[in-house]
Amino acid sequence: SRKWQQCFRGGMEALRRLRQFDAYPKTLEDFRVKTGAGALVTVVSSLIMLLLFFSELQYYLTKEVHPELYVDTSRGEKLKINIDTIFPHMPCAYLSIDAMDVAGEQQLDVEHNLFKKRLDLVGNMVTPEVEKHVLGKQEEVFNSTRLDPDRCESCYGAESEDMKCCNTCADVREAYRRKGWAFKNADTIEQCMREGFTQKLQEQKNEGCQVYGFLEVNKVAGNFHFAPGKSFQQSHVHVHDLQTFGLDNINMTHYIKRLSFGSDYPGIVNPLDGSNITAQQASMMFQYFVKIVPTIYVKLDGEVVRTNQFSVTRHEKVANGLIGDQGLPGVFVLYELSPMMVKFTEKHRSFTHFLTGVCAIIGGVFTVASLIDSLIYHSARAIQKKIELGKAV
Repeated sequence: SRKWQQCFRGGMEALRRLRQFDAYPKTLEDFRVKTGAGALVTVVSSLIMLLLFFSELQYYLTKEVHPELYVDTSRGEKLKINIDTIFPHMPCAYLSIDAMDVAGEQQLDVEHNLFKKRLDLVGNMVTPEVEKHVLGKQEEVFNSTRLDPDRCESCYGAESEDMKCCNTCADVREAYRRKGWAFKNADTIEQCMREGFTQKLQEQKNEGCQVYGFLEVNKVAGNFHFAPGKSFQQSHVHVHDLQTFGLDNINMTHYIKRLSFGSDYPGIVNPLDGSNITAQQASMMFQYFVKIVPTIYVKLDGEVVRTNQFSVTRHEKVANGLIGDQGLPGVFVLYELSPMMVKFTEKHRSFTHFLTGVCAIIGGVFTVASLIDSLIYHSARAIQKKIELGKAV
């Protein structure tokens, strides 16, 4: 029992010495003074702490996106181009779409799913049907299977060694082009009258066109463009036949609803989305110089999105539609690929940082509230003493 008493005394002595390190000495309850100002400061500081706590909690529950920069070593991939553009003053029968590589040659092996939708002047659909567009070609409206497949029709004086027969309106236009002749009056050409070429142009004269869908091109620098007239190669130069339309009638005003290079990911910004560009004059050429940055986005669940970001610069000028420096009326998107790749990785925010932030909020608000309460209390006491002193005098 004596040993137990010695142990108990030793423990009490150790506890007494430990109390000397208490950084938070307590005052007796009888010496504490509760005031209305103190209660108000307590309520306000508690509300502030609660507000800041939920703000910190909301921030903690959001995802952190960590960016990294790499050299793009990928090879043999395709570039998907999503398009949704409205031309309010360019009929679908006039408009053609082409994809070219950096050398100016038409890209081969291009998978595409582009559609044209006829619109009236207000922007409503003219017909519920949409037509699928073939790159570099204009759709024919006439069924030629009813004619003799072995026929050889006239080229109206434009015959050549390579083209002796012109069985379609397109053949006649091609023969005229090779001769360098102007194709002005389609009403005098039997093939064009039979296929309703002029009728189709007249029907859609005051209409607009919406082009939407996607292209999948080789992942090399190049361009795609929207321009009036049939496209063809002449002396290794890409040109369009504008003789049918007249340069004064070409209005390339356009509204880009969407233009992106790949899939969307959280936070992506496509700078051309929602762009409404008005052509101030006829036969305007709009050029968009696009710099594409390959991007990988890794989500929290491990899903990997391979896509692209881009920046763009716009240039516009009046084009006369001839071969040379003046260019061609239309909308041209010229893109280049950056050698660098950006990788975004979603991560959870650190729980220890969240705890540190919560402790900082509670400690900081509590300390500031204590200082304010002390200031109010001592100021009130000093004023009260002066009032009492004045009454005594």
